[in-house]
Order: sequence, then C-alpha cells, then structure tokens
Amino acid sequence: MATTTSTASTSTRPAPEVHENRSRASLAAAVGRRVGASVLTLLVSTVVLVLAWYALLRLFDVDAFVGKRPLDVYEYLVSVPKAAENRAAILDALLITLTDSVTGFVTGVVAAVAVAAVFTVVRPLEFVFMPLAMLLRSVPLVAMAPLIGILFGRGLGGQAAIGGIVVFFPVLVNAATGLRSASPQAIDVVRVNGGTRWTALRKVAIPSALPNLFAALRISVPGAVIGAMLYEWLFSGTGMGAEIFRANSQVQYNLVWSIVVVVTFTSILLYTLVSIVETIVLATWGPAAGSARGRG
Repeated sequence: MATTTSTASTSTRPAPEVHENRSRASLAAAVGRRVGASVLTLLVSTVVLVLAWYALLRLFDVDAFVGKRPLDVYEYLVSVPKAAENRAAILDALLITLTDSVTGFVTGVVAAVAVAAVFTVVRPLEFVFMPLAMLLRSVPLVAMAPLIGILFGRGLGGQAAIGGIVVFFPVLVNAATGLRSASPQAIDVVRVNGGTRWTALRKVAIPSALPNLFAALRISVPGAVIGAMLYEWLFSGTGMGAEIFRANSQVQYNLVWSIVVVVTFTSILLYTLVSIVETIVLATWGPAAGSARGRG
C-alpha cells in the first residue's frame, strides 16, 4: 500500500521539463512586461519632454535663433540638404562618447562593488572610509579634473578616472546597502557548514544585493555619459563633449540642440536596456524576484 502511495505521489510530480518550461515562460513574461513598460515610459517621456521644451521656450521668450524648437532639430537631422552629413557627424561623435562612457562605467562599477564587498566582510573599514568617500563625493568633479589630469593623464587613465568617479559613489552606497540586507539566518547556515565570510558574501549577500545593485546601475548610466562628455570637453577634444563646446562657441545652435537631444535619448535608451537586463537576471536568479521586478 505504501508502495502504491509512493508511486502515485511520484507520478504526480511535475517532470523537470515542465519546471524548465514554466521557468522559461515566467522569464519571457517578466521580460515582456518590462519591455512593454519601458516602451510606454519612453513614449510618455518623449511627449512630456517635447511639450516641456515648447512651453519653456515660450515661457522665457527665448529668441528663435538661440532656442531651437523640436521641429528645427528634426529638420537639421532629417530634412535639410546636408541632413545626412549632420547625422553622420553626430553619430561619429556619439560612438566615441559611448566608448568613453563604457570605460568609465565599467571602471566605476567594478571598483565600487569591490570596495562594497570589502566593507561588508571587514565592517570597521566601512565606518572609517565611508564618511571619507561621501566627503569626496561632495567635491565638484570639475574642481577635481586638473588633479585627475595630473595623476592619470589625458589618455585611458583619465577617461576611466573621470567616468569612474561619477559612477563609483552611487554604486558603492547602493551595493553596500544591498550586501548588508542579506538574511542573517542564511549567513549563519553558511558559517555553520564551514563557509567563510567570503563564501557567505558570494552565496548569500551578493544575490540579496542584486536589486540594489541594478537600481544603482540604472542611476549611473546617464552619469557615465555625462562623465564621458566632461572628459572629452576637458581633455580629449573628441566626442559629443567636445562637439557641443565647439558648436556653442561657433554659434551653431542647431548642432547644439541636436547633440542635446541625441545624448538625452541615448541615455534614456541605455537606462531602458539596463532595466531589461535587470529583469532577465533577477527572473533567472529566482522566480519570485523575477515576478516582483517584472511587475515593477
């Protein structure tokens, strides 16, 4: 009789293929919701920005020679005889800025996560150095730029330093907060079974910190673009940062406004991309996390 019951119980368990199909369906649903929400947010943001653009220009009565309207930017990039050349020049500069942004972004994220991990394992270090990090964060980056140029040079080192500083502090704070939010009971289980602090960090704290970490990454993506443009303006003389400075000095306001529009929408698209990656990672890590983030 027991054998019959055991057999019946076993036969009612879902096969591994069923679990895998459900996981894939859950992941696809979570990603679909995130993509749909991101597209809707992008459309709404575009409409709001365009309306605010028109409203502010009219409210402050900005001269049409200086304050270009959305239609002026559209014509500059699409309609005028040299529109193809205008787009090519902006896209070439944008590719340089994206490369600089990735360098600073990766540098800042890796450094911040590493420091946050050390703070979590060796708690006294956090109490000593976190206030110092926040103090440095209050110093304007432009004021630090000459020192960065002296220490790291005008090449890859300066590029990574300026972009990394912009990204480093928000990621550090959020990553440290997320790592501290790990379940003490789960950490105790790892230690009881012979795991070290680093094992608990890897198996418990880092998965718990993923939502906080991705929130910091979303915030930092536009910051990385700004940091790259600052580096280009101060040091390299290339990319969107240098182009917008030259265009402003040469009274090419159509180009200035076009660069602002392209950079703004690029930042929004990168933010959306990080949100989609966040959904995929959290949904893969655990169905509950994926569902929660997907509903967000």
